[in-house]
Amino acid sequence: MAEKLLTKTEADKLFGKLKKEYPNVTYYLNFKTPLQLLVCAILSAQTRDEVVNKATPELFKHFNSTKDFANADPEDINQYIKSITFFQTKSSNIIKTCKAIEEKYNGKIPKTMEELTSLPGIGRKTANTILINAFDIVNGIPVDTWVIKLSNRMGLTKNKNPDKIELDLMNILKKEDWSKAAYIFKAHGKKVCQSSIPLCSTCVLKDICPKNNITKSK
Repeated sequence: MAEKLLTKTEADKLFGKLKKEYPNVTYYLNFKTPLQLLVCAILSAQTRDEVVNKATPELFKHFNSTKDFANADPEDINQYIKSITFFQTKSSNIIKTCKAIEEKYNGKIPKTMEELTSLPGIGRKTANTILINAFDIVNGIPVDTWVIKLSNRMGLTKNKNPDKIELDLMNILKKEDWSKAAYIFKAHGKKVCQSSIPLCSTCVLKDICPKNNITKSK
């Protein structure tokens, strides 16, 4: 964790550099419809993106609507997602969520944070992901493991709770940056600001990141 928090001016400079470094970053799960995105987002928790992207094409060949998932037996889904962590819990959540969507929203994926987070297996991170990528509605920032780690290292927050981190980031980053923030952090985390040993000496943020100042002083 960084020893000091950045000011808004410093945060704007920092994120501006990240945007230039990763100009073409996009959401990392493959989907064609809002329903597919919802299912992918549920499956992605604690699972590598490539594992989800490998499993879902076959799944979506057999399940095309919320009704298909709502009426499914868990084993019908499980056979396609066994490579995914906690696949039995996730298939149960998918079925429950799609049943709720059928009953409450006539089979249409809802478009508000309140409605989405009322569904089984959908928290703020997943809801933000769906709103941003399926409907181009930006009301918040998805906060995943990379966002938690990097935002603390970079002095954008001192919180560990995802909801509090989201609020901190919304207060310090420009709204125009909210939709790509999580994906830029993830790209930078995988390339440079790695989990165990961040490569501070080669980082484009080395002149402003509090973590790098700490690293240099040791």
